[in-house]
Amino acid sequence: MIDLYAAGTSNGMRARIALEECGLPYKLHPVDIAKGEQKTPQFLAMNPNGQIPVIVDHEGPNGLRVTLSQSTAILLYCAEKSGKFMPWEAAARPAVLQALMSASTDITPLFGALTAVVRSKEPHAPTAQAFKERLRGFFKVWDDALAARKYAGGGEISVADLSLYAGYARTKGAFPEAVEGFASLARWADEMGARPAIQRALKF
Repeated sequence: MIDLYAAGTSNGMRARIALEECGLPYKLHPVDIAKGEQKTPQFLAMNPNGQIPVIVDHEGPNGLRVTLSQSTAILLYCAEKSGKFMPWEAAARPAVLQALMSASTDITPLFGALTAVVRSKEPHAPTAQAFKERLRGFFKVWDDALAARKYAGGGEISVADLSLYAGYARTKGAFPEAVEGFASLARWADEMGARPAIQRALKF
């Protein structure tokens, strides 16, 4: 059994999508970020950075308990543990890894920065607009890529798609204008959003 400590952020969604899609049994422990539950001594013992998500796998490799933070690391851990969503052919892996890192390190941090500016006590409109345009630019690149291939990393669904959808879902919910007008991205998102495991994962 795996314990998941998460909230409904992009990173939290990414970890829960990984567990659901990989079919790994887990128990969700919601973390109320607004109340600072990620800063309690108990949570900091699992992740000193005080950030969600965290998983605790009580049946890790060699039967050892594994505590792991960082949503993309959790995603890869789940993929390896389940044997799903990673191409094992050497020639296919680089494209998937590149797509994974782009989905995780481009979209989510910029979404976080934009949200922080918008929610600040003194929002700075030009900065928010610049971040929003940059975020839309990332999704334009993904739209172009998905016009040429079915999934984020190639012809088969992979960890890159699971990661990208977390960022897409959060962006569409908060800043829908950043993803509007992209037909190929919408085609991909509709298919991903129809997956039962993803539908379960988004319900925090």
